[in-house]
Amino acid sequence: MDFHAFNFHPHVAAGITAAGFVTPTPIQAKAIPPVMQGRDVMGLAQTGTGKTAAFALPILHRLKRGPRGRIRALIVAPTRELAEQIHGDIMTLGRQTRLRSVTVYGGVGINPQVAKLRRGVEIVVACPGRLLDHIGRKTVDLSHLEVLILDEADHMFDMGFLPDIRRILSHLPTKRQTLMFSATMPAEIRRLAGDVLDHPVTVQIGATAPADTVSHALYPVEQQRKTAMLVELLRHTDTKSVLVFTRTKHRAKKLGEKLGRTGFKATSLQGNLSQKRRQAALDGFRNGTFQILVATDVAARGIDVTRVSHVINYDIPDTADAYIHRIGRTGRAARNGDAFTLVTGNDKAMVRAIEQMLGSRMEHRKVDGFNFSGPAPRNHIASAEPLNQRSPRHKPSMAKRAGKQQRTAPGSGRKKSKAYIQNRQRSVRTARASNRQSPPGKHSVPPTGVSRSV
Repeated sequence: MDFHAFNFHPHVAAGITAAGFVTPTPIQAKAIPPVMQGRDVMGLAQTGTGKTAAFALPILHRLKRGPRGRIRALIVAPTRELAEQIHGDIMTLGRQTRLRSVTVYGGVGINPQVAKLRRGVEIVVACPGRLLDHIGRKTVDLSHLEVLILDEADHMFDMGFLPDIRRILSHLPTKRQTLMFSATMPAEIRRLAGDVLDHPVTVQIGATAPADTVSHALYPVEQQRKTAMLVELLRHTDTKSVLVFTRTKHRAKKLGEKLGRTGFKATSLQGNLSQKRRQAALDGFRNGTFQILVATDVAARGIDVTRVSHVINYDIPDTADAYIHRIGRTGRAARNGDAFTLVTGNDKAMVRAIEQMLGSRMEHRKVDGFNFSGPAPRNHIASAEPLNQRSPRHKPSMAKRAGKQQRTAPGSGRKKSKAYIQNRQRSVRTARASNRQSPPGKHSVPPTGVSRSV
């Protein structure tokens, strides 16, 4: 079977050819026909199986016929990276259709988005929060909407977007075609599908499991040795493009900087970056400027780089589903990939959950010559400590606290009283006399490097 069997509009077919597509993936082969028939569709497939084209191609085919200059298709995605990826795919596949698409997400100025919407577009790719801003400002008109696509629905639930999704739905025409795509099907997503889909066709490709092209391995290591282990692993592994996952934004930033100082072409992708810097990091990873990208789960959503050779879990994910999402970044488009996970003694329960989902035990490996349980090396990443163990706050010394109390005591202004100066001088004289009378063998002066109050 090839794409000619779908009888797409010639301009859409031209985009398929330009993109180099020949044979549809399983999700595309099963989802495109009912979408073209106008049916609601629930698509379940693991990450990296071609879900974007499965809904983008029939949408372009539909919109090619009909009015222009008004929003007829809305695609809702959980992250701006995924929104940009979908927008880019639509622009590539629909280049000859002259259909216009715009991305709508936060973290950037709203006025340029308003200007594009006013000029007239047929497709909006949006993140929930910023879309609600436009709805509240009345800068977006969704009254002519024909098709709604909810992409990565399970991740929108993970990020707490379901209330926003339901608010968005209240502003849409009830008569529409709705498509929902997800890698997993938790109970909340199942309920949402039941509310928004009308007699849907369910298309499921395989079980909730990673692609067969991915191999899995565990690297046991003490928490304080993780960074050193990662560096050794990168040095001794034939890698092309590596995606490293951490749990927190701060850790992603620090680890990316550490790898850069160690000599690797590394950068980080995390929520504290401006959109311009996020895009620069992602573009640099795609074009090979950076070999290593350190990212959090949220920031990495929507990274579509088919040449990722390795995914390394610096921190094990919180759920088995999250593991599937992470390692789905490699082994894409029938290429082989490797998934490495650094694990500590506290990760045993999650390892069992992941192995249960995989249906097999993961191989335990070691790096030859590496000290797995030694003390933390110099300049290790402090944030590599377990997340549930907070470092105690620094407390000032007794002397500093006493000094602060003295400075803030009533009447202790810059100008000292005559009585205070006389008492201070008397104390100094007494201390000096005591030192002169010290018995032999006793230190009359504090050792070097030790301060002493008088």
